[in-house]
Amino acid sequence: MPVKNSPLQVAVEDLGLIDYETAWGLQNEYAAEIAEGKRTPTLLLLEHPHVYTFGRRGHVENLLWGEEQLRQKGIAVHWVDRGGDVTYHGPGQLVGYPLLPLGQVNSEDKIHQADYVGYIRKLERTLIVALARLGVAAGPRSGLTGVWIQADVYSRCPRCKPEDREKAAKIAAIGVKVDALGISRHGFALNVDPNMDYWDGIVACGLSEPIVSLADLLFPLPSMEKVKEEIIFAFEEIFALKMV
Repeated sequence: MPVKNSPLQVAVEDLGLIDYETAWGLQNEYAAEIAEGKRTPTLLLLEHPHVYTFGRRGHVENLLWGEEQLRQKGIAVHWVDRGGDVTYHGPGQLVGYPLLPLGQVNSEDKIHQADYVGYIRKLERTLIVALARLGVAAGPRSGLTGVWIQADVYSRCPRCKPEDREKAAKIAAIGVKVDALGISRHGFALNVDPNMDYWDGIVACGLSEPIVSLADLLFPLPSMEKVKEEIIFAFEEIFALKMV
C-alpha cells in the first residue's frame, strides 16, 4: 500500500542520441499513457543530431542559413508545438523532456497561468542548482526564460568574443507545452559541450545575447554522465519528486 502523501515517482529514461522526430513521437505516446494512468510520469534525458526547432512564437527570419548551408551541415528544421522561438539541439547538449501531470485544465484547455509559469521557474531552478553543484554560478533573467551566466563568469570563456564578455550569456534554453490533459511536453536544453558554431545559423530565441557552454567555463569538463546525475538530483529536490 502506498505511503500517504509520499512523493510522486518519476521514471528516468536515458535515450542517448536520438532523432528529434522519433523523440517527439515518443513524447506524445508517453504523455497519452501517463494521462490514462498506464505509465509512470517520466523524465527523458537525451541528445539530438543537429536540428533547429521553432516554437509557436517562431520567426522564420531568425533562421540565418539558407537551404544549401543547412544541407551541407546536416541540419534538420522542425516547427513544433512548444513555446518560444528558434533554438538549436545537437550532440554534446543535454536535452530533458519532463512528462509530468501538472493538474487539471480549465474550460479553455489551459492550466492556470500561475501553474504554467511556476513550472517553468522550477525548471530554471533545477538547472541552476545542478550547475552550482558542477561549479558554475548561474541564474534567471527578469522577463526572460532560460538560465544565464553573468558577465563576470562568462568573461572566463576563452573562445568568446571580447566585445561580448561584458554581457550575460545563455547556457540553457527552456520551451514547454502543457497538453489538454495537463501533461507537460518538451523541456530544457543545457549546453554541455556542443559544437558552438551551429549557433551562428540562428538568432537563438530571437535574442542577440551570446550563447555559452559548460566546456567554455569548466576545466576539466565533467562527463555527460556526471551532468545527468546532477540534473536528476536537482530535479528530485526542486520538484519534490522521487526519481526512479
